Amino acid sequence: MAQASPEELKQFIRNHFEEFVNRKNLEIADVNFAPDFVDRGSDVPPGMPPGPQGAKVYVGGALKKFPDMHVTVEDVIVEGDKVVVRNVWRGTDRDTGKKLRFGGIVIWRVADGKLAERWAYLESPKVES
Repeated sequence: MAQASPEELKQFIRNHFEEFVNRKNLEIADVNFAPDFVDRGSDVPPGMPPGPQGAKVYVGGALKKFPDMHVTVEDVIVEGDKVVVRNVWRGTDRDTGKKLRFGGIVIWRVADGKLAERWAYLESPKVES
């Protein structure tokens, strides 16, 4: 398979966030993530299943707690097979009604057109007024 261009990688990642988080389509994980996907994010709770299923469980849980969760991609930088994303997350905690906002940096490694690895660093959520 030919290496994707930087612009193709940027669009793939933007589309991934839009579909997986903003449109709440958890099934897209089976398309976008490699079967042996490894999540190295500091935000991931212990005990998540491996591969795409872990991403579905993690994001699915977040969408239950924050049903209106939305991510805005601010920057995308591509270097080789790595895609770095700076984004902002917003959502309302269904239990408290508080509107929260936090930023994050995610580094994806893309292999054969699939998300193969993820490293993420997220800010502590701040309450929005």
